[in-house]
Amino acid sequence: MPTPSEPKLISGNANMPLAKAIARRMSLHRGVNVGLVDARVERFNDGEIFVEVFENVRGEDMFIIQPTSNPANDNLMELLIMADALRRSSAARVTAVLPYFGYARQDRRTKARTPITAKMVANMLVGTGIERVLTMDLHAAQIQGFFDIPVDNLYASPVFALDIKHTFKDRMDELMIVSPDVGGVARARELAKRINSPLSIVDKRREKPGEIAEMTVIGDVKGKICLIVDDICDTAGTLCKAAEVLLENGAKEVHSYISHGVMSGPAVERVTNSVMKSLVITDSIQPTAEVKNAANIRIVPTAPVFAQAILNIWNGTSVSSLFEQDTLGPIYDGMYAGS
Repeated sequence: MPTPSEPKLISGNANMPLAKAIARRMSLHRGVNVGLVDARVERFNDGEIFVEVFENVRGEDMFIIQPTSNPANDNLMELLIMADALRRSSAARVTAVLPYFGYARQDRRTKARTPITAKMVANMLVGTGIERVLTMDLHAAQIQGFFDIPVDNLYASPVFALDIKHTFKDRMDELMIVSPDVGGVARARELAKRINSPLSIVDKRREKPGEIAEMTVIGDVKGKICLIVDDICDTAGTLCKAAEVLLENGAKEVHSYISHGVMSGPAVERVTNSVMKSLVITDSIQPTAEVKNAANIRIVPTAPVFAQAILNIWNGTSVSSLFEQDTLGPIYDGMYAGS
């Protein structure tokens, strides 16, 4: 097979704006036009998904950009069928770029007779012929072990650190990083180390699933600007309640940094009416018009880091170098110059 001359990108319908933004960033890096491979991903009248690739991909290094966000099942099937189409078209390698890995919250058996769906989805991806996965902020890092192929898990925290240093540059000594639950302490601690801030925890107790009975703040947040850090914001109930509890315990302001803005159901309304000054999310999931129009929700782009990661995978250089600010800073220099 011929040696691939450039990485080739293809996208389903899950987050086309992000895929196009990644292609634009790669064009800037490479100095040549990197576009999305011409293809159609459509549905028959009964909902069956049909994929047709219009360009020759024989011997090419293919990257499928497709978060498995809402509707999760449709977007997952699109990814699997695109991978099958590329493998049957003799692509040299197929990498799944999953800015958001759906079903990651089902990573263990919490009760009897429940599935480990994250493992099942990993088996489906590998079985389709995908040879590598590139994702961001897995709900649990051990999900990488569910795959029998290489998995590169990028982190949003280095980008968030740049944003925080830019947004709060004159008030860095007032910041306090907050984990909204005990399970997210490692993620919050990692960001706290990057910006040299103290760490606090909101410990919640549930009487039954979906209902929070009590929240307790561990740590002194009095007079602090609290930044809640988490990987997923779904209905935003816990997030908004945690913000209220922090203010009740003396916090000056509350902001949130969330990797994946699922924002389902009443989430946008809750955030808009909450005591939070701002919610910062990435564009790993395509934001709805409601999210874009919310006054206190801000979106940080992930295209620069994904574009560089794809190029690093393609040319065989380090992906973990993107975890460091010295490497990531220049990539985002247009947004956070001098941060």
